[in-house]
Amino acid sequence: MDIGGPTNVKHVAHVTFDRFNGFLGLPSEFEPDVPQKAPSASATVFGVSTESMQLSYDSRGNCVPVILLLLQRRLYDQGGLEVEGIFRITGENSEEEYVREQLNKGMIPDGIDVHCLAGLIKAWFRELPRGVLDPLPSEQVLQCESDEDFIKVVRLLPQTEASLLNWAINLMADVVQFENVNKMNSRNLALVFAPNMSQMKDPLTALMYAVQVMKLLKTLTEKTLREREVTSSQVDTRSSNETEDDEEEVDHEEDEDEEEDEEGDGHGVYIIKEEVSEIIRVTAGDHKSESIKSAFEGTSTSDSKGVVQPLVCNPDHIGSK
Repeated sequence: MDIGGPTNVKHVAHVTFDRFNGFLGLPSEFEPDVPQKAPSASATVFGVSTESMQLSYDSRGNCVPVILLLLQRRLYDQGGLEVEGIFRITGENSEEEYVREQLNKGMIPDGIDVHCLAGLIKAWFRELPRGVLDPLPSEQVLQCESDEDFIKVVRLLPQTEASLLNWAINLMADVVQFENVNKMNSRNLALVFAPNMSQMKDPLTALMYAVQVMKLLKTLTEKTLREREVTSSQVDTRSSNETEDDEEEVDHEEDEDEEEDEEGDGHGVYIIKEEVSEIIRVTAGDHKSESIKSAFEGTSTSDSKGVVQPLVCNPDHIGSK
């Protein structure tokens, strides 16, 4: 039995969805079945659980709050990846407060300083009710010694935190790819992001844990960069091979034509073919904890080398391109 197309179609209402007010313009006959108020909608985008926020997928299949995607897009559009000290230099407090108010309304004003945008991304992670890495057993994180240890331990993250961490790692990798101009290598970024990814209450434990988190972020960022290089080289090789195959096919066709033209003379045709880093410190403006700030005082930087994934982020994919 064939099912035909719809008939007698007409536009009866224009319905929109607002994360604070739910469905707007809904016909009255549907109102009993659809709640007017958006469930679990929060009036702020900072300091609240992701469960109460509007979520969306990024290009890699990570399900993250829309606010992060908006900030990221604006940061990239304004050339933030090429600004020296991005994510290290803090923005103006007055501007940040203004932008926070606008973000709570679902808008990002034009002309915002890129350092303010970067600072708000870090602030969003720092102000979560529970840090992204807090679900991990702290004992296991503190015992990690090798890159393999860190890669293994992050697989224990729940889906929500796994998506957030993977999004942050890819953001950091994007920044490191411009380290020749922004002076932010993987160690620098791990240093400034680490205090924002967990909330340890005991000062002594927090100090040691932050050091481990810094190593974890650095490891995952460098792993992502290596995988991007491999993928890029594979694409280049495939493209080069396809070009050579096309050229060979054209040459072969020309060969046959010339051989046909010169068949009476018995002449053959032969084809010949020929292939910085700067020193930084964690600032009090980024994280209010003096104990964590003092942990990194005097720490030196060191140079580092620099398809859509499934829509449900698997912790095994964290730190992957």
